[in-house]
Amino acid sequence: MTLYYRDDAVQVTSEAIHAGGHVVALADVTYVWHARGATTMAVRGRVLGRGVLVLLLSLPPLVALVCVLSLAWAAQDRGDWKLALVILAAFVVVGLALTPFLEVPLSWLDRSYERGNRVHELWVQHHGREVLLLRTPDALRFGQIYRAVQRAVEQQGDRR
Repeated sequence: MTLYYRDDAVQVTSEAIHAGGHVVALADVTYVWHARGATTMAVRGRVLGRGVLVLLLSLPPLVALVCVLSLAWAAQDRGDWKLALVILAAFVVVGLALTPFLEVPLSWLDRSYERGNRVHELWVQHHGREVLLLRTPDALRFGQIYRAVQRAVEQQGDRR
């Protein structure tokens, strides 16, 4: 028996698919497909959180740009460039010092995009019936499971 995928809720082997309370023998599967399911509150929350995170990451550079432009404008009016350059250097040093702290929110943003923005469903035709095996908003996990099922079904077809 070959194990193609396994987590706490799904197991795909060369003999069967265990998912969603169903155990489907691969020998009885005639067709596998995926579909887009109805959007859930978790997915909507993820998309909203992604937008808020992008906004929060975009605001500091925009505010800094406005501050630098207004500082340059004021320095031009007064002719006092030395103070403007000292303040600008302080902005640059503080910005560079805070750059490593962007790792955490940027990793959250990456993870949000990996998980996707829709619900995915895995369907099989088993004994002439269409059976929903899996419904998940996690695009990365769904892709891994779907590829495992495809490999298992292909290998089953090669054995026939």
